[in-house]
Amino acid sequence: MDFQLTEDQEALRSGVRELLAGRFPRERLRAAVDGAGPVVDRGLWRELGEAGFFGLRLPEDEGGVGLGLPEAVLLFEEAGRVLLPGPLIATHLAAGLVAGAASGERVVGMCDATAEERFWEHPADCDELIFLGDDEPYSVDPSAPAVTPVRSVDPLTPLARVVVPEGGRPLAGDAARLRREAALLTAAEQLGSAVRTVETAVSYAKERTQFDRPIGSFQAVKHLCAQMLVRAEVARSAVYAAAVTQEPGDIAAAKLLADEAAVHNARDCLQVHGGMGFTWEADVHLHLKRAWVRAQRWQSTAAGEEALAEELLSEGNVMV
Repeated sequence: MDFQLTEDQEALRSGVRELLAGRFPRERLRAAVDGAGPVVDRGLWRELGEAGFFGLRLPEDEGGVGLGLPEAVLLFEEAGRVLLPGPLIATHLAAGLVAGAASGERVVGMCDATAEERFWEHPADCDELIFLGDDEPYSVDPSAPAVTPVRSVDPLTPLARVVVPEGGRPLAGDAARLRREAALLTAAEQLGSAVRTVETAVSYAKERTQFDRPIGSFQAVKHLCAQMLVRAEVARSAVYAAAVTQEPGDIAAAKLLADEAAVHNARDCLQVHGGMGFTWEADVHLHLKRAWVRAQRWQSTAAGEEALAEELLSEGNVMV
């Protein structure tokens, strides 16, 4: 099976990277972190909708782009690189289920109603909330559920604990499929962050000097950067493969590997930066904090390990 990107996929990734570089540069990220700008920019949200970010997988006759899950993974990998905030995955998955989601006119949140701990991202920014039940998803007004704000380690990911309300508007969808896709797209964001921290560490190691030599010439730093690259590329292979197969076990493995790559790469990037990496002005801590939050969203490590073990132990997959 060939996992090399096609010319169209390369063009899609390049186009999204160019769009985000122009509309969400580092200055916008820092402004949002410091409270000088909105976390969820409605203007940018609509621009993403016009560019097909949310309606990427909708059929063309329904106003979408008509592409698939592998292409969606490329989009969310780029979003993860720049730490684009907001309930992007929820709104993307809501395209075709909620009017205005595909165009970016409405910001949609999503919550797993079957989870022991139910959390909702960006509660103050959402126009609609989707709960994923045992079988079907259903929609409620954001003011309907009882919510308790939860302090988030990531300044750009506000969280609230949610009590599932009774009733709601049923939506025509498969809740289990939406959970799997949410886990895969979260893994894609983690992958983008892991790749970005590799680039950041290597760039800093080339510029920072110690004893009149770039620190990148020191063996210990070389080893750190090499380990970061290996983690990112292993995670990339798993995420891209899971986007093609869409098998639950493959998605669980991809999420586990991407979580590990994002968290450990951010830590190693911080190590390469030394004392500078611990400052508020450096972006390294933002990647680490977002990676921590994502690792607990849409299939935590424990849940992923259970899902993968169940897949491996199922009939026909056990070697005697």
